[in-house]
This record gives sequence, structure tokens and C-alpha cells, in this order.
Amino acid sequence: MNYTISEENYLKTIFLLQETEGTVSTNTLAEKLQTKPASVTDMMKKLDAKKLLNYKPYYGFTLSAEGKKIALGIIRRHRLWEYFLCNKLNFGWEEVHLLAEELEHVGNKKLVDRLDAFLGFPSYDPHGDPIPDSKGRVRNIRKIPLHQLPALRPAEVCQVTNQSSEMLELLHHKQIGIGTKLEIKKFFDFDHSLEIKMKNSTITISEQLAQNIFVTYEQDL
Repeated sequence: MNYTISEENYLKTIFLLQETEGTVSTNTLAEKLQTKPASVTDMMKKLDAKKLLNYKPYYGFTLSAEGKKIALGIIRRHRLWEYFLCNKLNFGWEEVHLLAEELEHVGNKKLVDRLDAFLGFPSYDPHGDPIPDSKGRVRNIRKIPLHQLPALRPAEVCQVTNQSSEMLELLHHKQIGIGTKLEIKKFFDFDHSLEIKMKNSTITISEQLAQNIFVTYEQDL
């Protein structure tokens, strides 16, 4: 069955919200998609009729097994295209999200599988988000936000959760990216900022920035 771009956007967004919130509310989804709650309610009825949703008015909703399968396919395409654009066409990691938003709706399975093979079956996109495989399986690793890392513990950046162009530009300016090795030298009580040491530099970053950088411990590398 074919789905509209709008339906696919809803399914993907519900899946991502569901990962952190469980049951998704109409208002939360409306805010995320920057639309009216009434429009969300209309779409929920359509997706429910197609058996893609477990929906109860006033109680929120979750994806059905079929809805989750479709959402994972969309996310797989999006993250593979991000990887392709960044690693093969040399786009900056702050540029690829909007382009992948368009390309993710090209749902030809043979094309997506060949793209995956061409790229060497990558497990993570340029921002460290896991790429579902052809069966919808996702590889997860143990990780924590940087501000929770104990001082003087060697670690490696594995994911950036805030992927706005402003955030990625800031990280690029500070020479922090996926795979960057670092350790926290000092926590500052006044504003909870952190002094971190990397290979060739020592810099101070805000707590807000550190909350959006996830790392693996040295023992997990």
C-alpha cells in the first residue's frame, strides 16, 4: 500500500515521540509538526482506519505493529540518505537533514537496499542515530550524555541529539564530531559548564551543549 507524504511524516514523528514518551498526545504531536490539534485528530482517524495506529480519543495513541514497521522503513531511508549525502557527496552534517526529508519518501525497496549495500551497511547516520536494517532491527549501544560522564574518564562522542543547524554549527566550530575522543577535566559549580580536553585542545562548553552530546565510555569502545 502506498502512503502520502503527510501520512509518512506523521508515522515517523509518532514513532520518534513514542520512543521517549510512550503514548503520544494530540497536542504533543501538533506542536512537533507545527499544525493544529484538529488536523492531527483528522489524520489519526485516517491512520486508525488503515490499522496503522492504536488510537483512543482523549487518551493518546501508539503505532500498531504495521505502523511501526512502516515508520522504521521511513527512518531507515532518511538516515541512509543522510549518510550518503555526508560521506559520499561531502555535504556538511548540518545540511543533510532537510535534503533527506525529501529523499526519504522515495520508497523503492530495491533502490534502498542497493544504497545500503553501496554504503557498506552503515549502522549509524552522520549524527550518530542508529540506522534500522532491512528487517527493521536497530543496533543500540550503551551511552550517556556528556554532562553525566565522570571527570577524567576517556570517552568518545557517539551521538548528537539536538540536530538543529545552529547546534551542529556550534559543534563544528568547537571541532566536536562523531568519533571525537575527549575527557572532562573539570566541572564548574557556578554555571555547570565543563572544561573538556580533546586531542589538540582544551575548551569550556556549556551544560546545555553537554546535555545534547552523547558518549560511550572507553570500556565500551
